[in-house]
Amino acid sequence: MVYVILSVGILMLVMTLLYFIYLRVFHTPVEGQNDPFRFPSENPQYAPYKESQMQGVQELLDTEHEVVYIQSYDGLKLGAKIYRFSGSDDAPLAVCFHGWHGMDIRDFRGGVAMLRKMGYNVLLASQRGHGISEGHTLTYGIKERQDVLSWTRYAVERFGEQVQIVLFGVSMGAATVLMASELPLPEQVKGIMADSPYTSPKEIIKKVIKDMKLAPGPLYPLVAAAGLVFGHVRLNSAQAVESVKHTDLPILIMHGDDDRFVPCAMSEEIQKANPAIRRAVFPGAGHVLSCLKDETRYYAVAGDFLGEIIQPRS
Repeated sequence: MVYVILSVGILMLVMTLLYFIYLRVFHTPVEGQNDPFRFPSENPQYAPYKESQMQGVQELLDTEHEVVYIQSYDGLKLGAKIYRFSGSDDAPLAVCFHGWHGMDIRDFRGGVAMLRKMGYNVLLASQRGHGISEGHTLTYGIKERQDVLSWTRYAVERFGEQVQIVLFGVSMGAATVLMASELPLPEQVKGIMADSPYTSPKEIIKKVIKDMKLAPGPLYPLVAAAGLVFGHVRLNSAQAVESVKHTDLPILIMHGDDDRFVPCAMSEEIQKANPAIRRAVFPGAGHVLSCLKDETRYYAVAGDFLGEIIQPRS
């Protein structure tokens, strides 16, 4: 009897530990997540751009848009904002996915400004468990990549068979669209732009564990177990670095070489997995700050890529 009680006690302790890890690593939302003006104040790399960031967010808040919803493959209500900048459904459409604990208009304040100048319509998706979308678990792109598939199918239904779609993701959203590249996306998807992607959920989690001055060796298996038990996700079931090997879609990766969250070497590894990938490195740029660090070059690189994959309408 004593051994039974002891075993139950140990099991309860283990499950409590795993649930605590789940809350720290997978659970969302977090406090302040839905505040569009909440930027990482502890990171000095963002300080020089604070004013322009605030202005960009306010401009998007003030811009007319439509809020739409779809149902995910596993029953969640997912939301997005549609900006019809061109005034025509015949214009190219960028379907955009924000980052970890991010927010649509906050993460794409610069990207949308660029797309607007190019005459694109924009669909800004709220990732599951973020913003206006349901859910309480983020899965680092594993389940989110299926949401990419759902949003692209919705976009074709909404804008018509003639629409030309480009997927655009930043940080976790960048890894997500790359993981989605091997899925049966509609033929209207012409290419992918990924800003600051990581190679896999496993590697970015291990990197963050190291940043916390902890040992990833013994801790990562506990994180993986917590994700499986409470988040119902297998962290090794999808990797951006593997998915890109199985796609013919044109891909552009942009990454700052001073990215202290997602190392620039990760996007280099992704490119090596598929040599057809185009990659632009921005000297001195921090995490998802390439557009702000060198807007002129960022626009030029993206513009050249889009000009090659999107066919002009007659």
